[in-house]
Amino acid sequence: MRGQLCRPGVRFLAYGLAGWTLDSLFVWAHTGRRRPSGLLNVPVYGLAQPLFEPLHDRVRRRPLVLRAAVYGVGVLGVEYACGRLLRRFVGRVPWDYGDARFGVDGLVRLDYLPLWAAYGLGLERFHDLLTRRAGASSPRRPCRAAGSRACPPGRGWRCRSIRRA
Repeated sequence: MRGQLCRPGVRFLAYGLAGWTLDSLFVWAHTGRRRPSGLLNVPVYGLAQPLFEPLHDRVRRRPLVLRAAVYGVGVLGVEYACGRLLRRFVGRVPWDYGDARFGVDGLVRLDYLPLWAAYGLGLERFHDLLTRRAGASSPRRPCRAAGSRACPPGRGWRCRSIRRA
């Protein structure tokens, strides 16, 4: 992928679709169910844009084990909160851990903490890819932080949501 995804809404969708795809593949590998996960998971995974990106920027230089622990606990917290909200407003959640040995209110599984930690570490690279922050060989500058202009002024280049090669 070339270019930057500077608009937060586009990155929200990118995180959402990537998470939904990985979730569907995990469910298929774990249970054999070929049907993809529910589309209600897309906005839940999309929350990585406003929640994960600032966290990643703050812990980027911390030790790997600490980052993994923070990501794992953070994902479990977001999954639990989203599950509570979805149950309250939609009446159900697209996942059900009611029968799981380490399930909490049927909304999260504590034994998935290592998987969520690994997922968070994978999101680090995805975040950097989307914003071209680490090791970018392109002369383009990275997207600015939230709250500033979406793309900084430069020498003749414009930041597009997706720039074709």
